[in-house]
Amino acid sequence: MNSTDYNFRWKDSIVGLQFLFVAFGALVLVPILTGLDPNVALFTAGLGTLLFQVINRQKIPPIFLASSFAFIAPIIYGVKTWGIAGTMSGLIAAGLLYVVLSFAIRWKGSAFIHRLLPAVVVGPVIMTIGLILSPVAVHMAMGKTGDGAIVLVPFNQAIVISLASLTTTLLISLLGKGIFRLLPILSGIVVGYVISLFYGIISFDSVINAPWFAMPNFVSPELNWQAIIYILPIAIAPAVEHIGDILAISRVTKYDYLKKPGLQNTLLGDGLATSLASCFGGPPNTTYSEVTGAVTITKAYNPAIMTWASIFAIVLAFVGKLGGLLATIPVPVMGGIMLLLFGIIASIGMGTLIREKTDLEDPRNMIIVSMILVFAIGGMTFDFGGVAFSGIGLGAVVGIFLNLVLPRTRHLDGF
Repeated sequence: MNSTDYNFRWKDSIVGLQFLFVAFGALVLVPILTGLDPNVALFTAGLGTLLFQVINRQKIPPIFLASSFAFIAPIIYGVKTWGIAGTMSGLIAAGLLYVVLSFAIRWKGSAFIHRLLPAVVVGPVIMTIGLILSPVAVHMAMGKTGDGAIVLVPFNQAIVISLASLTTTLLISLLGKGIFRLLPILSGIVVGYVISLFYGIISFDSVINAPWFAMPNFVSPELNWQAIIYILPIAIAPAVEHIGDILAISRVTKYDYLKKPGLQNTLLGDGLATSLASCFGGPPNTTYSEVTGAVTITKAYNPAIMTWASIFAIVLAFVGKLGGLLATIPVPVMGGIMLLLFGIIASIGMGTLIREKTDLEDPRNMIIVSMILVFAIGGMTFDFGGVAFSGIGLGAVVGIFLNLVLPRTRHLDGF
């Protein structure tokens, strides 16, 4: 039997729990930042990974699906504007876009996505996701609410906590060894949390009052066309990133998952897992590079290990006191992590342009990148029949449109 074949064994349960531990910090960070329930995110991560495995049962990649960072900005805006239920309808639509793209790949081949969504479009869209969120990170690092309107923790205490969380995350990322290097976010949270305990700013009432067993706060979606139109284009960037994730796990395991089960099936699984998660009020799912890193280190290629990780995630989702404990994490701790996280997202966008050798001296490319950044970050809004269209989604649509209609540059002698 090949090491990448599915082989369900009890002894792999400990490895599966370890992989969940690797993913845990990032998994719960997204719902904490966006106002969703971390226990729901645990449940939908486990359920989504199991659905992904069922869809790709022909040859299951050893990957774990959980909360996507790419959707943090639209979820924050959506929850504030339309509530959780309305926002979920937009996220369901985002998952269905993955499904549409998966069928387009079946019909046209994977090169179709690269022609429709080249790096010159995807790169700046990813950049705007991080840049738009940067003020939220700064406000929280200073002890304020995300919009900066209310001070939750005195500045002097908040800045010490946030910088300690940030420094720890940086040092673990750069100097950590083995499996420990895969836990920078969790390590930063722990250090910031300990310092917060020292300052006495943490209340454990939520833990004391929470039962050991509790149903996660599931939320049923409500149809909201404004949320759908706003969020749908944002799914373009993570859908394209999915290709890179599958390439990464293929390199690690020395097996080409782009051929079997094929990108059309992995993207289908990712999309349906995202839509399923949103049906319960959870954040969209994406393949986790942290877990892929753990697979690299441990050489544990058996995809059944991810089944175990999924089972543990679902079980933990019903531990009420875990949700209570996560609710005690102070704002500056999260802010310190976000300072790095959102910067990294923007850097990934720049890296996309660099990796594909996008020529920014080409006026055509310069125009596309410039318009995406300005329309998305500058606050441009279009109104279509009473439905406002702005932000990252507008930037993505503008980029796609310009890439399709602008003529190729014949020379670079100027505009």
